[in-house]
Amino acid sequence: MEVVRLRKVSKRYGRREILADVDLQLNAGELLALVGANGSGKSTVLRLMVGLSRPSAGTVHRNAGVVSYVPDVFTSHDRLSASAYLRHMGRIRGLSTRTARDRSLELLDRLALSGGADTPMRKLSKGNAQKVALAQALLDPPQLLVLDEPWAGLDATAHSTLRELLTETAEQGAAVAFTEHSAEVVRSTATRVCELDRGSLTSLRQQPALTELHLIPVTAHLNGAGVDWERHPDVLEVRRTEGGVTVLLPTGRHDAALLTALNHGWSVVSVRQVKAE
Repeated sequence: MEVVRLRKVSKRYGRREILADVDLQLNAGELLALVGANGSGKSTVLRLMVGLSRPSAGTVHRNAGVVSYVPDVFTSHDRLSASAYLRHMGRIRGLSTRTARDRSLELLDRLALSGGADTPMRKLSKGNAQKVALAQALLDPPQLLVLDEPWAGLDATAHSTLRELLTETAEQGAAVAFTEHSAEVVRSTATRVCELDRGSLTSLRQQPALTELHLIPVTAHLNGAGVDWERHPDVLEVRRTEGGVTVLLPTGRHDAALLTALNHGWSVVSVRQVKAE
């Protein structure tokens, strides 16, 4: 289902043309990465998607009831704690106080906010303020989620958690678009990539990064009992090996398979990235 569509969109600031005749469609379940040099128009496209900016020419159509946006710079409130701010934002969005509290605490826990949820926002580092910005965008499950360089300032653990959150959001039927400079992050997260170059948009073929897991049962009598790897939702290929199996999955989607293996008596012999053919 189409969630947002830009048709022949151009954007000017005075005499300066930022975008020229951009056509872009984003569907439910997609994870779109916008890449390009600084000043190429990536942030402008994101603001057009969510309605924070209007095109100078062309049209933008949105089919989303809940739209969430994470800017590249998040201005934190100087009086409230992180949890109080998120409860307030949840109430504005129509959530009950309890739902807003529980959801905000869950998100801050997953993102490992330093100092805890009651930390005053004025005392947060840039990376921890970014975690609050991400949490506020996910309080009410969005149908369109747009993020401008969301990994900036995050620690390594939060990097992985953010990728999981974006993947989960897309799997729940949302359309997700983000900007990012890291090729590795783009490769492990996006299902589609578009490049902006001097205001023009080009679709790039996304070669998915793949991870290969070599697994063997811990005890002979298990013989993989309880796990049909060929039916696992993320597994692309299964190869039987002597005493075990080798499974191939998209990188970024292999954590669930590892958990399944460990919970069902399998030993993980190796985990390695391989090139897509």
